[in-house]
This record gives sequence, C-alpha cells and structure tokens, in this order.
Amino acid sequence: MKRLDAIIIGAGQAGLAMSHLLSSAGLDHVVLERFRIAERWRSERWDSLKLLTPNWFARLPGYRYAGDMPHGYMSMAEMTDYLTGYARVSSAPVIEFAPVTSLRQIDGGFESETHAGRIESRTVILATGACDQPVIPDCGKRITPSVAQIHSRDYRSPNALAPGGVLVVGASASGLQIARELARAGRRVTVAVGRHNSVPRRYRGLDIIDLMDRAGVFDDKIRDAHDPERSRHQPSLQLVGDTEPLDLASLRGLGVRVLGRLADADGAKLRFADDLAERTRLAQVKRARLLDRLDPVADALGLAADPAARLSSVLSAHDTALDLHAERIGTVIWATGFRRSYPWLHLPVLSPDGDIVTLGGNTAVRGFYTLGMPFQRCRKSTFIDGVGGDAHALLPRILEHLGSGRMAA
Repeated sequence: MKRLDAIIIGAGQAGLAMSHLLSSAGLDHVVLERFRIAERWRSERWDSLKLLTPNWFARLPGYRYAGDMPHGYMSMAEMTDYLTGYARVSSAPVIEFAPVTSLRQIDGGFESETHAGRIESRTVILATGACDQPVIPDCGKRITPSVAQIHSRDYRSPNALAPGGVLVVGASASGLQIARELARAGRRVTVAVGRHNSVPRRYRGLDIIDLMDRAGVFDDKIRDAHDPERSRHQPSLQLVGDTEPLDLASLRGLGVRVLGRLADADGAKLRFADDLAERTRLAQVKRARLLDRLDPVADALGLAADPAARLSSVLSAHDTALDLHAERIGTVIWATGFRRSYPWLHLPVLSPDGDIVTLGGNTAVRGFYTLGMPFQRCRKSTFIDGVGGDAHALLPRILEHLGSGRMAA
C-alpha cells in the first residue's frame, strides 16, 4: 500500500486551506470528510443564519470572496457554495462520506481506518474544528419530558418548533439571533443569560469587524494571553449578519424576557441565578475595553466619534423562578456551545477532560497536527480568515517532519 505524505481530516475551511498549501508544496495527500464538503454549513445551521463577518473577511490561501457585496453577509447556502468552489479551483483531493473510525500510530507514520478503506500516511492534520457534540447542561435531564428540548445546532425555524413559548438558554451570537427570530415570528421568548460579549455591529461608521481587523485584535497571539484556557472558551460576539444592532436591550424592546443564568430545574420548575446585572455589567466593561483599543485606529482614519455606540445596558431581572407549564413554554433551546469528542483517536494527545492538547497546532505526537481549533495560534484561528495563517505556520513544520526541503509556492 502506498503511504501518503499526509491525511487531512475534515473538508471545511481549515482542511481545504491546508490542502491548498500541501498541493502547492507538491505533497501527496487526501482530505477525508465524514459527509460532504462544508457539511456543518450545510446541515448544522438554521435556515436564516448568515455569517457574522462581512464577505470581504472570507479570505483563504489563494482564494477570496469575488462577489459584488463585499460588505454583505453570506447565507449558509452561499457559504457552502464558497467552500465547494474553493475545493474545485484548488483541485482538493477530497474523499466524501469517508468518516475516520480509527486513527493510530504505526511504524513511520499513521494508519487511518475509514469508510473508504485503510489509508497510511506519514502525517495527519486534524481540521474538524471546534463544533462537534452539542453541550447541554445536566439540569436539562431534570426538565419535564412534556417540554421539548433541542440544541441550537438542530434549530431550523420558528415553524419547526412545538407550539407555545420558548426558553433560549445562552446569550452569545446563536442564542440572541434565535431569540430575535422567534420574537419577530410572534413567539413569547425568554432568554437565560450567562457569560457574553456585547459589541456594536458598527462603530464610528465602520463594521466592527473592519475596525477589529485594522487594530490587529484578531491577530492577538495565544502566547500573550493572560489566561490561555479561558481565552479559548470565550463566548462568541453578540452579532448578527445584518446592519441591525443585536443585544439584550434590543431583545427586551421586542418583548423578550431576559433572566439570569439558568441554575437548576425540577420538572417544570426552573431556577435562575440573580446575576443578570453583574453579567451585563461585566459585558459592558469588556465592550468599553475593546472600543478603547479601536479608537486610535478610528482617530487615525478621521472617523467621527460615536458616543451612542459606547453605551450598553446594565440590565436587572427580578424573577429567579419560572414554571414552564404556567408560562405555556413548549420548547427549550440550548444555545450552550459544543465540545469535542474523539472516540476514534488512539493517540496520547488528549487531556483528562477529552480535549486535544495542542500548542500552535503541534501535539505530543510528532507528525500529528491540529488546525482550526479555538485560539490555536491567534484569536482568529477559528475564523475563515484565520485558518490560512495557521496553515501557513504549520506547513514548514510538516515539511521538516517529512524531511523535505521543498517550500510552499
């Protein structure tokens, strides 16, 4: 059996970016995808979702957004087309419907068992990203079965839900976007708020992503983080793929009830922490800190001050209890993030809690690398715009491991 130079696991933006660079370096490789190219963009997002970042920010090695709406926000169908187009122009050697069922070390490399057969390689790049298994807190098990529960990954539209009100647990981008859509569809919505990052969609006349990019925020290195582990688990920015503001105050304006963190459940009786004011105050502090960093860039561009955008509300909630039956709530949506699971990975690279221990893409096993993990090398490591830089940083290490003097084109 021929042994390949590399196997890439995952055909999303990270895997395709790495494949482009490996092809440029003349390395023999395949990209193994469990279903189809860009599968998570195809089937694990809700119908109306758009990218949180503007289209011009969709930058991959050798590939850029080329449409006529650089300041718009791609839909999921457009994002799928974007990545399948990248695979096509890169001639990426993707094998679809080939999930890896086992990966282990063998003499001089690795052996991957897949639905496409057994494949040997000298290196492996894991590019499956951070979103895998939905996280639902333990208290979900104690909620009455008469109320439907779904994770945000499985939410599609208001019409697909059971009748009645909806409790959305989580106040990052997904939770707030879903809550807003439900409220506009006429549902009675309650949001349980935990840690969150509130930012304006636009600041001083520019998209916040534009200013953050110009200020180098996305290039912050993990090695400079005060608490690297906490940095890797930061909630997503409260943004939506349009020009309207999205925050807890705007949701209240739509009639959404905002409560503190969900603390526990007993049947239909739910208990919430009395911490909404503190949560929103901390978010306000973080918002001000970010805008302080952006102001010098905006000043240099001659942009007008924007005092209104610097304001965010410190909210309070008097209710710390909720009866799902009395409130006629028919669905709980858990916008509580994801965790990774690697039952097929037979390498000594996992921490006691099951996460891969990686530093800049390197692991304890030589020849086994990661790409697209949260804050892998810098703040934008999971962004479409970030995987290319991380892939470029990995390529020399892969070439060195293979004993090749060839450099990327």
